[in-house]
Amino acid sequence: MTTSLAIQGNYQRPSTQDSFDPTLRRQLHCPVVEEITITGKSSVFETPWFKVIGKSVGRETALHYSITTLDYVHVFAVTQNGMFPVVRQFRPALEAITLELPSGHVEVGETPAQAAKRELREETGFVAEELLLLGNLSPDTGRLSNRLWCFFAPRVQASPQREFRPQPDVEPVIYDKSLCNLILNEPAFSSALNRATILMAVAQGHINL
Repeated sequence: MTTSLAIQGNYQRPSTQDSFDPTLRRQLHCPVVEEITITGKSSVFETPWFKVIGKSVGRETALHYSITTLDYVHVFAVTQNGMFPVVRQFRPALEAITLELPSGHVEVGETPAQAAKRELREETGFVAEELLLLGNLSPDTGRLSNRLWCFFAPRVQASPQREFRPQPDVEPVIYDKSLCNLILNEPAFSSALNRATILMAVAQGHINL
């Protein structure tokens, strides 16, 4: 089984440097993107959940607008008998009910692992004794500046019923069909980031499709 990234110690954001071959770039007549810089930025709109940042990019006169918010966590959990705790909820942005992995924000003062365990317990009532960091991704390279921390939680167990109080707008579901069916045949399971989290677990050898 492939070893996942360690979750102990400091959580470091990935380097912004890439390894694109400069020789190939010259052959393709690519622009020198390293020379593009942010020359100024300021907050233009704020809510309790996010800020809209206007950025001056290189010599462009128009501002580029991006959104800064807390980091995300997604938890791909599997019960001892091979079922998947997920949640149903209404998403106003989509104006539809979705089926999703337990997820949420990394609150101030939390580590990503702490946030992942909390969100799993709060949304589904399951407790993770083991938590494997699959990696962290950019949720949207065009607009969002935060990171998504992806976790795999094997052999999760239900907390005592008296300790679990479902959230009023989140319905916990135990998905008892195959993982392949969840990805391919459930229209409500439409989050690209959820699918990425699952496929990272598959690629690292933690579970089979």
